[in-house]
Amino acid sequence: MNQFSLVSKVIVITGAAGLLGRNHAIAVASAGGTPVLIDIDKKRLKLVTDEVFERFNVSTKFFEVDITDESLVKSCCDEVLKTFGHIDGLVNNAANNPKVEAEGITENSRLENFSIANWDADILVGLTGAFICTKYFGAAIARQGGSIVNISSDLGIIGPDQRLYEKPGVAPDKQPVKPVTYSVIKTGLIGLSRYTATYWANHKVRCNALCPGGIENGQETSFVAKLSSLIPMNRMAKQDEYHGSLIFLLSDASSYITGTTLTADGGRTAW
Repeated sequence: MNQFSLVSKVIVITGAAGLLGRNHAIAVASAGGTPVLIDIDKKRLKLVTDEVFERFNVSTKFFEVDITDESLVKSCCDEVLKTFGHIDGLVNNAANNPKVEAEGITENSRLENFSIANWDADILVGLTGAFICTKYFGAAIARQGGSIVNISSDLGIIGPDQRLYEKPGVAPDKQPVKPVTYSVIKTGLIGLSRYTATYWANHKVRCNALCPGGIENGQETSFVAKLSSLIPMNRMAKQDEYHGSLIFLLSDASSYITGTTLTADGGRTAW
């Protein structure tokens, strides 16, 4: 079981103030690692940092950083190395993720209406930001070896079922949809994982994509029911159900696994 330990490992997590990011931090700390938290939401970063310390007595650091700004990412990487002396893992988690609620996914998310500005903004965070973080934090990991985990999605493997977002009484051309950028970004992260895995293979850097399914988090009952009907396990994921998958991919327990995807979707992509 020691293979699953993250003791003495410093793991950088982007998008750490969000739902998944917070859980990634908890997972790392629960395995004895030191999570370094990055996000643009300083207030929520502080809350996650305090929670990690209170629950696991792990002192960590957080950085208010826009990962689309290369100079800020470089400075952050330098500061992490100055503080801890090494970086052992990176979790590329940050993304613009429109929610199911009406204010997040609207008719403007439809392909015909989707603006170039929204396309650029989403790609900049989800793909370019992941590249920039890989460029600097990944290069630091390559000094001694370690693991990079890109947080993709089951929708990086299959297309979104737009019926999930349909609203009764709304005309077909006005129905909200999961935007095109989500699928493109999550698929692109799988490609980035394969590239990085082969690029730094001689430096003992492993890189894999974790493809989670949806997490139940207060969505409308009708949405949860519709999505659950598409999943063989007949439910959405609980918030803590990806902890083990992440620890596995970051730890020595997955020492011969690189350039692949770990799909944790309750079997959705098996149907």
